[in-house]
Amino acid sequence: MNEPVSLQERVVIVTGAGGGLGRAHALLFAARGARVVVNDLGGSAQGEGANASAADQVVAQIRAAGGTAVANHDSVTEGARIVEQALDCFGRVDVLVNNAGILRDKAFHKMDDSDWEQVYKVHVEGAYKITRAAWPYLREQNWGRVIFTASTSGIYGNFGQANYAMAKLGLYGLTRTLAIEGHKHAIRVNAIAPTGGTRMTEGLIPPELFERLRPELISPLVVYLGSEQCQDSGQLFEVGGGWVGKVRWERSLGVGFDPEQGFTPEQVAQQWAQIGDFTGAVHPQDNLQSLQQMMANLQK
Repeated sequence: MNEPVSLQERVVIVTGAGGGLGRAHALLFAARGARVVVNDLGGSAQGEGANASAADQVVAQIRAAGGTAVANHDSVTEGARIVEQALDCFGRVDVLVNNAGILRDKAFHKMDDSDWEQVYKVHVEGAYKITRAAWPYLREQNWGRVIFTASTSGIYGNFGQANYAMAKLGLYGLTRTLAIEGHKHAIRVNAIAPTGGTRMTEGLIPPELFERLRPELISPLVVYLGSEQCQDSGQLFEVGGGWVGKVRWERSLGVGFDPEQGFTPEQVAQQWAQIGDFTGAVHPQDNLQSLQQMMANLQK
């Protein structure tokens, strides 16, 4: 039998933890022994306003259950302040769960600059700011776990969510790179693409399904990714409704044209079916693997 997954005495920051997925993550981390910084500005799902009570209520619930937690009410764009509070209260930071997010859904032709910029600011800039602030401490202690929250909208696209999809898939690019940079310091970095019944998805998911997609059915994966047991890094997982699956890129074998003679648009058209044939597809894991077929074509 596997050892119990314990976060005893680890210091965990969960952003956007005043409700929904973040609240569920914070509660489970605390139940597994972590000391939790519960961050939430307390704004609306569209990123407007602020209310300290959201984070405070989660902290009260954790403490009532015998756990250890403090509330933080800063915006994630003030990431250094959140990390500073973790250090002031607990002396370290071990795990960072980038969960905070907003929605500004509109068809692209109706989207204005503020819709784009606000989504970018919270999801991408916010995740960057807090992760960048925590990164030196994770490197210095040679241990850390970072979890980014991506989305199936970023992986597959979704009507009316150009801003959100851009931000969420961008976080997976950040995941891949930080996994490489953090590896020798035992920092493991992964991303999840969750589907849960939260205020951000209310009205988008049929009511009968919404009730069954409980946020608590996502948090066990997040807690595992934040634990000592998890040694995977740079990975992306879809999760929801009690189901977990890993996602990876797939590429066709493609077609190699003569690099000396060059090729024409007509030749591309002629080979189009073969270019898109995924029979025997490969799954490059890094930039070097991605270049193998190209380099082989140059050596013909």
